[in-house]
Amino acid sequence: MQTRIERCLSDFEGSWRLHRNITPVTGPTARFEGTAVWSVVQGGCDYVEKGVMTLGNQPPLHAERRYFWSDGLSVYFEDGRFFHQVPALGGVAHHWCDPDTYDVTYDFKQWPQFRVLWRVKGPRKDYTATTQYVRC
Repeated sequence: MQTRIERCLSDFEGSWRLHRNITPVTGPTARFEGTAVWSVVQGGCDYVEKGVMTLGNQPPLHAERRYFWSDGLSVYFEDGRFFHQVPALGGVAHHWCDPDTYDVTYDFKQWPQFRVLWRVKGPRKDYTATTQYVRC
């Protein structure tokens, strides 16, 4: 039987390759290929992902996203608002962004690779986003 190991912020520090598929219930799928870097700062890590997003048959676009991760694995938007708590053993977390619900599952079973699955539902949103991270 595989033992689940509790993750801490230092486990994420450094550079990762990431691949994300975004699959809406209706409409074209999207793909993101890039890197994610957790950089140590006071109280936690800055998270920056950069890469190329391709939506259906459209030309690729540069995309970038930033968050702050605290020492306790709480994730905050760039403007300081709380986003969600990463379960240290892997598992489920939630974020309510009126009127949308964001449910996420972290899977650390294949560490040092891990997978994050978002299920987003709202009046104008209905998609899943699956991201695979692999240590560089």
